[in-house]
Amino acid sequence: MQPPVTARRTFPLAQAQRYSLPALFALFGVIMGSWAGRIPSMAERVHVSHSALSMVLLMGGLGAVISYPISSLLMGKYGARKTMLISGMALLGVLLAIGIAPTVPLLMLAVLSLGVTASTYDVAVNSAATRSEQQTGKSELSKLHGIGCAGSLAGATMGSLMAGMHITPGLHFLMLAAPLAMLLWMACQSLDLPDTALKVEKKKFSLPRGPLALLGAIGFLGSMAEGSIADWSGVFLKERFHASEGLAPLALSCFSAMMLVSRMFGDKLKVRYGAKRLVTVGAMVAAAGLFFAVLSPGARVALVGFAVAGLGLSLVFPFVFSAAGAQGPLALAGVASMAYSGSLMGPPLIGTIAQGLGMQAAIAYIGALALAIAFVANRSRLLR
Repeated sequence: MQPPVTARRTFPLAQAQRYSLPALFALFGVIMGSWAGRIPSMAERVHVSHSALSMVLLMGGLGAVISYPISSLLMGKYGARKTMLISGMALLGVLLAIGIAPTVPLLMLAVLSLGVTASTYDVAVNSAATRSEQQTGKSELSKLHGIGCAGSLAGATMGSLMAGMHITPGLHFLMLAAPLAMLLWMACQSLDLPDTALKVEKKKFSLPRGPLALLGAIGFLGSMAEGSIADWSGVFLKERFHASEGLAPLALSCFSAMMLVSRMFGDKLKVRYGAKRLVTVGAMVAAAGLFFAVLSPGARVALVGFAVAGLGLSLVFPFVFSAAGAQGPLALAGVASMAYSGSLMGPPLIGTIAQGLGMQAAIAYIGALALAIAFVANRSRLLR
C-alpha cells in the first residue's frame, strides 16, 4: 500500500515546476529591482554623500561574498526548497529594515544583510532549477533568468512610480512584503523538490577548484562587466556626449531589455549550439558592442552598442550557474561566491580607471573583460 500523498505533492512534477520556479525567480527579481529603484530616495533620507553611498552599495557585494558558509549550511541541513523559504522570508525582512534605517551605519548593516540573504536565496533557487533540468532533461535556466530579469525591471519601475507618488521606501516595502511573502510560501509549498540534506564541508569560504575554477572565473568576469555597465553606462553617456537626464539612463535600459529578450530564447539555442559556443561567441559580440559604444559619434548611436552588449552577455550567468549546479549545490555556492566578488570589485575599479584615464577607457576596459570571458569560456570543459 502506497503512503498518502501530502498536500505539497498534489500536483505532478512538471506542473509544479512550471509555475513555482518562474514565480520564485520573478519574486527575487521584484525584490532586488524594488531595492535598486529606491536607492536615491533612501540616500536622500539619511543625507548620505556620494562617497558614503558607494560604501553602502559595496556592503551588498561584501555580504554576497561572505554568504558561502550560510548558504552551504542551510542547503546541507534543509535542502533547496526550505533554504529558499527561509532566506526569502529573511530577505523580505531585511528589505523592510533597509526601508526604515534612520542612519548611515544602520543602512550599511541592512545592505550587508541584503547581500547575505539575497545570495543565499539565489544559490537555492538556481540549485532547484538545475535539479529540475536534470529531472526533466530540458534546458530552462536561461528562460528562468529572463523571468527574473523581467521581475527586476518591474520592481524598478514600481519603485520609480512609488517615488513619483512620494511614498516612502519603508511604506513601499511594507506594501510589498505581505503579498510577496504569501507568494513565496505558496510557491515553495507547491514545488515538488525533496528536502535532501547534503554533507557540507565546514569552511568559512571555498574557492572553486579544477574545472569549477574556470566557471568561477567566467562568473567573476561576467559579474564585473554587468555591474560596471549598470553603474557607469549612464555616466559615460553624460560625460562623453552630454546626454540629458532622460537619455542617459536608457543605456542601462537598452542593455537590460536585450538581455531579457535573449534569455527567453537561450534554452532553445543551448540545445542547438551548446553553452560553450553561445557564451564564447556572445562574449565576443558584447566586446564588439562596447567598443562600438566607445567609438560612437553620438549618445543615441552608443545606445545600440550597449544593447548589443546586453545581447552578448545575457547567457553568461544562466549557463555558468546551470553547469555549476549540475556538479551539486555546494559547487554552485562556491562558483556563485566567486562570481559575486566580481560585483564587489568591478564598479570601483571602473571608477578608478575613469578617474585616471577617462570614461572611454573605462568602457573599453569592460569590453576587454568581455574578451576575457570568451577566452576562458572556450577552455571550460563543464560548459556544454
